[in-house]
Amino acid sequence: MRITSLQHYHEQYQFSIQQPEQFWSRVAEEFVWNKKWDKVLEWNFEQPDVKWFINGKLNITENCLDRHLDARGDQVAYYWEPNDNDDEPRSYTYRQLYHEVCKVANVMKRKGITKGDRVCLYMPMVPELAIAVLACARIGAVHSVVFAGFSASSLAGRIQDSDCKMVLTTDGAYRGAKEIPIKKVVDEALELCPSVEHVIVLNRTGEAVHMQQGRDTWWHDEIRDVADECPAEQMDSEDLLFILYTSGSTGKPKGVVHTCGGYMVYASYTFQNVFQYREGEVYWCTADIGWITGHSYIVYGPLLCGATSVLFEGVPTFPDAGRFWQVVDKYHVNVFYTAPTAIRALEAAGVDFVKPYKLSSLRVLGSVGEPINVEAWQWYSDNIGKGQCPIVDTWWQTETGGIMISPLADITPTKPGFATLPLPGIQPILVDDKGNEIEGNGVEGNLCIKFPWPGMIRTTYGDHERCRTNYFATYKNLYFTGDGCKRDEDGYYRITGRVDDVINVSGHRIGTAEVESAINMHPDIVESAVVGFPHDIKGQGIYAYVISTKQNDDQELLRKEIIAEVNKFIGPIAKPDKIQIVSGLPKTRSGKIMRRILRKVAEGELSNLGDTSTLLDPAVVDEIVKGRL
Repeated sequence: MRITSLQHYHEQYQFSIQQPEQFWSRVAEEFVWNKKWDKVLEWNFEQPDVKWFINGKLNITENCLDRHLDARGDQVAYYWEPNDNDDEPRSYTYRQLYHEVCKVANVMKRKGITKGDRVCLYMPMVPELAIAVLACARIGAVHSVVFAGFSASSLAGRIQDSDCKMVLTTDGAYRGAKEIPIKKVVDEALELCPSVEHVIVLNRTGEAVHMQQGRDTWWHDEIRDVADECPAEQMDSEDLLFILYTSGSTGKPKGVVHTCGGYMVYASYTFQNVFQYREGEVYWCTADIGWITGHSYIVYGPLLCGATSVLFEGVPTFPDAGRFWQVVDKYHVNVFYTAPTAIRALEAAGVDFVKPYKLSSLRVLGSVGEPINVEAWQWYSDNIGKGQCPIVDTWWQTETGGIMISPLADITPTKPGFATLPLPGIQPILVDDKGNEIEGNGVEGNLCIKFPWPGMIRTTYGDHERCRTNYFATYKNLYFTGDGCKRDEDGYYRITGRVDDVINVSGHRIGTAEVESAINMHPDIVESAVVGFPHDIKGQGIYAYVISTKQNDDQELLRKEIIAEVNKFIGPIAKPDKIQIVSGLPKTRSGKIMRRILRKVAEGELSNLGDTSTLLDPAVVDEIVKGRL
């Protein structure tokens, strides 16, 4: 159901709020179902217990691949652009993609993977990662993609939590000028993962790797003599499709669970309407499949809509800061979706890297991962969109499965810094800290959603109580997003950032507790406290305050060791930008760390620290201010 005008949007929105079941039923009827649902929706936010398209039977890959074969079998599904310009790019038509997915699905079946088994994918941005995702879904296996920048410890934790039976990986990876030893990380992780029976390794870099007999095999050997047809496993609408781990404000990462039917309907609907994708266009999302953006808007959303996409292995600044724009011109990209972090980095590099390229094919620009600041929005609009392209500034989360608040390209009037209006079916409200709704416009509060949508989280894997306490217990009968938000006089929404202890670094959510835990593994660290601070490129940086047993030793060496510890236990993505060695932390008499004060010091708001007289040791604050980095 495509929205065609602003009036049509308002009509559809009202319909979706007044008759949500009828609205989503109409959207879902566009897909191939083996058996239609008996009931559209059952829900309870207290438990929580949400079910969509109850007793509906389907397989999402039949809707991504099989149903397109007659009409667009020879159309390109993916152009793959490798990390290095000198490497050979590849492309896959829908028919070729279908056969490759079937081959890998048959390999998994031959290895004993069956419906409901969990399979971990730890791979760089190669076409085989998308193929592996779809192959899991083809046979009803639950995929758990782990971003290939996470450490062996983080990978092991995710494999253990979901009890994976198989890992698909590569020998190595190219990222800019670096070569990364992927298989080595997997080998280290699997020392702690007895559940893994098979590892299939794709040859990407050709580096020598250890292959454990009886467990490890090469991808090319496995697919050599396997059939390229594989019947799709019939799935219930509420069967698990995938688990994706996301950082929270406390403890270990949470395995967010999405299910087959509702996620399919929502990913497709949002892709089609937000980007206003047109038949024959080339779409490029620069995210990694290891994040939810890659799941919903590289794999499932575009394929469900029969789109042609670019898959990109590299980074925006290699071999120089013109790489994105070179790729746009090369493939005549019409719709371009990237993160504010990348935009700010390219803005800092200067327009000389933009000037050599026409960019005349671009019709729609998108932004994802964090609120985009006004300056970056303007630079993006002026220099990349040439003032002609709408910018869809999308707000959503791993837990929401798809875009929730966003302009619709060429339909919603945009405003820099604002995600604008909710999509049909999405009912946002702002509440105060006690959960009372803040009505009207020109207000600010905590962003909640008061009614279910098809793509929403169903549980956190193996720990439903954690799902309830994280998302549904803060405010009665509401899904709490964890974000603060302003609603302006026009009713437009502007996300103001996290209100919990989660830092948004380059669009990636990192829990402060997770980073502190990694820092505290260092034998000389007594205690640490981590907060976010404004960062010109990343949006937010990580500022760590640490108490060491060796206060007067070589502090630079200690900082390097702390960074190595974080890299080891989480990965470089969580590396602190600033590490201040302190003798103590500002604590209340009950022992609670006053992060509010640490946050203000990190942000440089030194004249507004509030009352520190009630702290256990107020002098600590003066010392921290004096030593601020």
